[in-house]
Amino acid sequence: MMQKAKELIIEKILFFSSFLTILTTVGIILVLLLEAVSFFGEVSIGDFLTDTQWTPLFSEKHFGILPLLSGTLLTTLIAIVIALPIGLSIAAYLSEYASSKFRRTVKPLLELLAAVPTIVYGFFALTVVTPFLQKLFPEMGGFNALSAGIVMGIMIIPFISSFSEDALSAVPNSLREGAYGMGSTRLQTVFKVTMPAASSGIVSSVILAISRAIGETMIVTVAAGQMPGLTFNPFEPVQTITAYIVQVSSGDVPFGSTEHKTIFAAGITLFVFTFILNSISFWIKKKYHQKYE
Repeated sequence: MMQKAKELIIEKILFFSSFLTILTTVGIILVLLLEAVSFFGEVSIGDFLTDTQWTPLFSEKHFGILPLLSGTLLTTLIAIVIALPIGLSIAAYLSEYASSKFRRTVKPLLELLAAVPTIVYGFFALTVVTPFLQKLFPEMGGFNALSAGIVMGIMIIPFISSFSEDALSAVPNSLREGAYGMGSTRLQTVFKVTMPAASSGIVSSVILAISRAIGETMIVTVAAGQMPGLTFNPFEPVQTITAYIVQVSSGDVPFGSTEHKTIFAAGITLFVFTFILNSISFWIKKKYHQKYE
């Protein structure tokens, strides 16, 4: 009887924890939606989605989200270009080439990159990476998308390398042995057998890293600047959605004004992007799990 009572209590605690998580998510969505609906009651959705200027804090106000989207996508693209090849190479080496002792030592050290405060990454981008890049590209400004994107890429390397290495390690050894038995080299086995078999986990790790980069705040706030513009030039300063939210939240914008409500419109846009990416990740993972079952 006592054992059943303990199990019932544990079950209720687990249920409450799950319910609390769902309730928190629903609450966040409701707050964003209510404020965003209020904002779109004052600003046309068409202008929000198509206007190429974002100047809600200026005297001549424009509420086009495209400049913030372009800044977000540009820095995220640079980060993925940096992190993807490096992260996958590290994962392949740790899983297929490194000794177990080396792997147990290096993997935790690599994951420490994810524990570094992002404000530290931001100042590193501003004081180290940007001056170095300015020696190579003198036309580059003090604030730019390139240095912010590069450092964001360094930050998300552990997300790709760690999760991809876990996916590669989970591939049955029988697949590797079969490839070796047919005359494949280790390199051919990694790229033609192991990685395709672990593709669901690898793709999920990449999409998770993209979501992390899209939601990054402090690096882009410190290093990329606060000048929203519809540009894909990495040498120019840009402003991302998260950086704008920080700017307005820490400023003197009156609460309840249209300018203040823009942070909720930007926030719901960011939420939709990350939700779509997570849904794609779930769909791909489910599809490939079914394929290899």
